[in-house]
This record gives sequence, C-alpha cells and structure tokens, in this order.
Amino acid sequence: MSQQHPQQPESKKSWFARHKILTAIGGVFAFALAVSIATGNGDSGVGTAADAPSDTVAASQREQTDDKPAAEKADMKKELSQADQFKAFVDENGTDTEKAAAAHVTKVQGADESNGILDAAEVYTDFTGGLMGPHRGEGKLLASAFADWKDSKNGLVTIYDEAGEILSNGTY
Repeated sequence: MSQQHPQQPESKKSWFARHKILTAIGGVFAFALAVSIATGNGDSGVGTAADAPSDTVAASQREQTDDKPAAEKADMKKELSQADQFKAFVDENGTDTEKAAAAHVTKVQGADESNGILDAAEVYTDFTGGLMGPHRGEGKLLASAFADWKDSKNGLVTIYDEAGEILSNGTY
C-alpha cells in the first residue's frame, strides 16, 4: 500500500492580505480623501481670515489709503472682469513692456479661485504663434505680471494665444 500524505489545508488569507499593493493604493486614496474632507477643501465658500490670499489684505489696505471711498472702489471691482482687473493692475504697477503685452489680454479665468491644492489660472491673448512663436517673450512678461498681481504658494498660470495654444506659463 502506498502511504498517502495528508494534504495541508489551503491557507485562507483575507483578500487584503493577498492583494497588498491594491490595499496600499486604496489606503492612500482613502487617507487623501479623509484629509481633503477634514480640511474643508470643498466648494462651500466658507473660509477663515487665514485662508484669505495676501493680495486681498494688501488690496484692502490700499483701498483705505486712497481718496475714493472703499464702497465705491468695491463696486467698481465687482463690475470689472478678471481680465480688466489684471489689465488695471498692470497699468498701475507694470513696466512699459508689460503694459504693452497686457493690452493683448482678452480673457482671464481662475484668478479668483483658490483650492489649496493647485491654483491654476489661464490668461488668453490675441497673440499668435504658440510656444515657439514670435510672442513667447510677451507671454513670459504676462506670466510674470500675473505673479505680481496674484500670490499663491502653489499657483500655475498658463498664457494662451488666440488659437488656444500655450504661449507661456509660470508660477505665482
């Protein structure tokens, strides 16, 4: 007779123990989601004074020192588009070459939004030629002027030409 070896029972590991990599990825995702919820990075619109960008504080201080009443300036600011606000800032604070480049700005998006993860703004112009075209220098000037206008620890501004091609980008 042949001697039979008793079969060892199969190891009954849990799904998580058998799939360590997927478990780790899921854990990281769950942690990131929990942190996002806990820090309130949703679209509730509720924030604290610590969340306010430093340029807002500086703007309110400038408003108090100007001759025009603050309420009148606030009404004017609400009426201006982001592009007009950016152009007004460059006209007041920029160099002559920045002012000339800002005259070609047609639209600004995302300048008033801050999500705490990656702030991304877009500036559209009527320049042509894209990244390798003749107006890439003006694109860099606009990115630099935007960084002077807005301040973020993690902001990225992208400058586009009239065809929607990237002209330049920079951090702000």
